[in-house]
Amino acid sequence: MSKKSAKIAALLEGIRDRGCDPHYAGFFECFNRQWFFEAHDVLEELWLAGGKSGPNYAFYKGLIQLAGAFVHLQKDRLRPAVALFNLSEANLRNYPSPHDRLDVAAVLDLIRTWRGWVESGGFESNPLSKHPAPQLGLRAG
Repeated sequence: MSKKSAKIAALLEGIRDRGCDPHYAGFFECFNRQWFFEAHDVLEELWLAGGKSGPNYAFYKGLIQLAGAFVHLQKDRLRPAVALFNLSEANLRNYPSPHDRLDVAAVLDLIRTWRGWVESGGFESNPLSKHPAPQLGLRAG
């Protein structure tokens, strides 16, 4: 087991069963705690395990990119954040809403809103300094 896998296993220990893969549930748990880097890492393990031909490959990739965009916002790197918002949107927009218990349409709206805030501020104003970080939730299974 890699050091990264051990860290992720420790993060997932406290995640209670939510009727889905613990890595998927763990992504949302970490994201909602504003642990965006950890959210990325947790879901990356599931994404890589599924392979490039899996039906959720682009879906998981889009969520990982969304978390990455918020990592960039936390580090005040606004242009890279927008680039990841764009990639995330491109990967998620082809999935129906809901998909895998996630309201994809709401996530796409979230992406457009946050990207818009960065762009309307001329890449000079970080929306995380003015707005609470978003929360993502899964629909009941």
